[in-house]
Amino acid sequence: MASKSSASQKALRAVPAVQKLLDEPALMEAQSRFGRDAVVAAAREVLDELREKLRGNGGAQPPETSVLAVQAAARAGKRSLGGIRKAINATGVILHTGLGRAVLPEAALRDIAQELGGYAIVEVDIETGQRGQRDLAAADLMRTILGCEAATVVNNNAAATMLALAAVARGKEVIVSRGQLVEIGGGFRVPEVLAESGAKMIEVGTTNRTHLRDYERAITPETAALLAVHPSNFRIVGFTAEPGIAELAELGRKHNLPVIHDIGSGALLPDLAEELRHEPAVKASLDAGASLVTFSCDKILGGPQAGFAVGRADLVEKLRRHPLYRAFRLDKLILRALESTLALYLDAGRRGETVPTLRMLRRPLAEIAAVAEALAQRLREQDVELDAGAAEDSSRLGSGSLPERDIPTRVVRLRHPRHSAEELAARLRAHTPPIFARIQDERVLIDPRTLQAGEEEEIVRALAVIE
Repeated sequence: MASKSSASQKALRAVPAVQKLLDEPALMEAQSRFGRDAVVAAAREVLDELREKLRGNGGAQPPETSVLAVQAAARAGKRSLGGIRKAINATGVILHTGLGRAVLPEAALRDIAQELGGYAIVEVDIETGQRGQRDLAAADLMRTILGCEAATVVNNNAAATMLALAAVARGKEVIVSRGQLVEIGGGFRVPEVLAESGAKMIEVGTTNRTHLRDYERAITPETAALLAVHPSNFRIVGFTAEPGIAELAELGRKHNLPVIHDIGSGALLPDLAEELRHEPAVKASLDAGASLVTFSCDKILGGPQAGFAVGRADLVEKLRRHPLYRAFRLDKLILRALESTLALYLDAGRRGETVPTLRMLRRPLAEIAAVAEALAQRLREQDVELDAGAAEDSSRLGSGSLPERDIPTRVVRLRHPRHSAEELAARLRAHTPPIFARIQDERVLIDPRTLQAGEEEEIVRALAVIE
């Protein structure tokens, strides 16, 4: 035991000082790129981790100082890149949660750069010079698109739903079908949101069948609202029943109760909802009589992360006045991106091309097939060992939208004789920028549907370095 302890102490004494690492060429170059403070922090972390490792292994010896310097430089470089950075989505999942969901329109990115480089109008009225409301422009655009009474926007749909319940029904009862008590990604559960809002949940019906009479029998003097939740990420099929929004709205009017409809990732307008089949449309829900409709902006709408609540003006005003509203409000970057995205919806003839989410969703199969065939041929010519061929497959909308619907596509299927599919996918992710693909049947799949302009070239470059 004493011998092992002595060996550990000897190894620890051999660990170089921070300054010795900083004098290495790799870290001298890193300091010029990332700054001295960042490199010193990285060097200390590498040395601290090494010491911890040596304490637990008496037979180990520290690496050469030059090796440690390279490790510290790599760490400083990785940190300088940041966690949120450019990536290539070759998975075919259009709204990939891990990759930021909706791709922002070019107009949104351009407007952020042009309008937010210095000070910007966020909460001030130009005419009076007095403080104003920051989401008025976004709300006005949404009212114009939907023809609704009022709108407000917060930082995501979960916040919009919680705010609506807190503002309308805190301390009161909210009636909801058992078949709609869903959980979506990230552990967002409807019962828990209701509890946090301060409203009391009243469950009615069964998992697969709920009737209008179930809602009506549950109404008491303590009832504040009827809640409908679209189950975005799953389907109950077979022996099912559920009242529509129009029926709930009629029941709400009869008892003077608002109907809150959380449609999650639903489509903004009926034409897209019809194209997507199972996704509800915000406008259709309002036209059917819903008092408030809440929905995401970074899903089918194709904008930044945010959540709208639209509908009756008196209810929207309650949301604006609630103390949670300030906690959930958007910053200027998101608001500008959202305004720019919504402005594209005013041009019905062009929004299918100017909103990337809609463009990828509607991208012609023939166009995708042509890209897949050309990419496969280039990869075969570049590396004769790489088995690359085009094949039929399916894309997905993603983020809990249309969970059972496959979108026909054409993919490039890759296999290498000396590397597993997992190794090949890992090499793609290690590229700069990282490339994310799918693995299926021991092959790596590249789906052109979600590739942006010019990204095929990066895939070719990433696979060119495989040995």
